[in-house]
Amino acid sequence: MGAVKSKRVPRAVREQQMLDAAVRIFARRGYRAASMDEIAELAGVSKPLVYLYLHSKEELFSACVRREAAALVAAVRRAVEPGAPADRQMWEGLNGFFAHTAAHPDGWAVLHVQARTQGEPFAREVAAMRAEIVDLVTRQIAVAAREAGCRSRPAGREASALAEALVGAAESLADWAGAAGDDGGDDGGAGGGTDGPSARETAATLMNFAWAGLGNLIEGRGWSPPPAPPTAAQPAPPTAARPAPAQPAAGHPAG
Repeated sequence: MGAVKSKRVPRAVREQQMLDAAVRIFARRGYRAASMDEIAELAGVSKPLVYLYLHSKEELFSACVRREAAALVAAVRRAVEPGAPADRQMWEGLNGFFAHTAAHPDGWAVLHVQARTQGEPFAREVAAMRAEIVDLVTRQIAVAAREAGCRSRPAGREASALAEALVGAAESLADWAGAAGDDGGDDGGAGGGTDGPSARETAATLMNFAWAGLGNLIEGRGWSPPPAPPTAAQPAPPTAARPAPAQPAAGHPAG
C-alpha cells in the first residue's frame, strides 16, 4: 500500500492561521520585538511559507491591521438595527463595539496600541477605520435631532465634534475594560480576564454619560460657559462712584 497523503490545507485557511498567530504575537510582543520565527512557530508553518504568503513583516502587520479594522467596523454595523430609534441604535452600536473588543483583545491591541505608534502606513489604516465609525455616529446624532424635531442643533460641525468625543470615550473605555479584565485573568495576554466589566455594562456606562447630555442638547437645553474674566486688554467696567456721606445740618452736631 502506498503512503497516505495528508490533506492539503487551502491557502486561504492557512493564511488566516498565519494572521491569527501574527495578531497574537504583535499584540503581546509589540511590532518591533515580534519575530517571524515566533509567528511561524505559533501558526504551525515554516518561516519561508510565511514569507511566501505575506512577503515581509511589514506586509504581514498591514494585513493584520486591515483584517482587524474591517472586523471591528463590521461588528458595529451588524449590531445596529436600521430604522430603530436613535438612542437604541447608539446603544446597539456601543454594545457591538465593546463586545467585539472584549472578545478580540489582541486585535484591539494591534489596532489601538501597536498600529497607531508605528507611523505610516499602519496609522492611516486605523484612521480610516475610525473615520468610518465617527461618520456612523455623526449620522446617528443627526437622526436623533430630527426625531426630536430639533432643526438647529446639533448639526454639521457640532454633530461631528460630538461623534469624535463619543468615539474617543469608547476607545478609552475599551482600554479600561480590557485592563480591568487583565487584572482578573492569568493568561498573560492583551485582555482575556474574567473579572472585568461586561460589554453591556461598559456600553451602559458610556450611554448614561453621553446620551443624557446629548438628549439635553437636542432638546435645546445646552450648557453655556460663564462669562470670561476680564483681561488686561479688556478692563473691567468702572464701578459707580459711591455717594459722599451726608453732612449734618447747621446747628446740629454730628452723630
